[in-house]
Amino acid sequence: MTSLPKPHLLGVLAGLFLASGLIISTTLLTRTWLKVADAESISVTGSARRNVSSDLVIWRGSLTVESPTLLASQGVLGQQEAIARKFLNAQGVTNAQFHPVVIQRIQVRSSKQTSEADSETESPTTRFRLSRTIEVRSGDIDAVLSMDAETSELVNQGIEFASSTPEFIWTKAGEAKIEMLADAARDARARAEQIVSQGGRSIARMRSAKMGVFQVTPLYSTQNTWDGMNDTTSREKTVTAVVNASYALQ
Repeated sequence: MTSLPKPHLLGVLAGLFLASGLIISTTLLTRTWLKVADAESISVTGSARRNVSSDLVIWRGSLTVESPTLLASQGVLGQQEAIARKFLNAQGVTNAQFHPVVIQRIQVRSSKQTSEADSETESPTTRFRLSRTIEVRSGDIDAVLSMDAETSELVNQGIEFASSTPEFIWTKAGEAKIEMLADAARDARARAEQIVSQGGRSIARMRSAKMGVFQVTPLYSTQNTWDGMNDTTSREKTVTAVVNASYALQ
């Protein structure tokens, strides 16, 4: 028996593998259509997505002072509040909310030299630290971000001031939720119709529908949580609604 040349043999083997793959895939596909053809119902998941822009920003900053007595701390804090209010007014912010003052009594140990032993001992000293949070809520996001960028002016005036990262909120989630769930349900039906049509069946009616979690994530993000995410870190967001539906077949 004459042996085949090596290149020819490899070609024959490749052809056999390809033919086997086609047979296997065809068999699996046929089984899938048979399952659809024999089924009485089908369950699918539909989704709807929408890119949105935040329409509310929440900005917070805090003033902090510390003095040996409570009265002195209150006096300094009052002076700094006046400067902060003036700054906010100059930035066009007139609806700032000043939260109640938080008072901390702290013990500071300082070294004190004695005259008899000429040695150092630690003597506890009481000081009072007062802080107050300023909060601004506004639909004019650009104005608030511009103001936030200028808060270094307060630090330059000797004020111990710190601001937190702004929170970006999309307030229309409740209004859009119903509409987006309807879109997700339509998407689920379209998916079901496309699948069952390959098995020679058609959709009769919806048997059940279950709303999935409503996700508000950073734009183009793939993040999600099992109980629904509500992102506040990004100004631009993606909103996703999901519906799990079951349809009877005819």
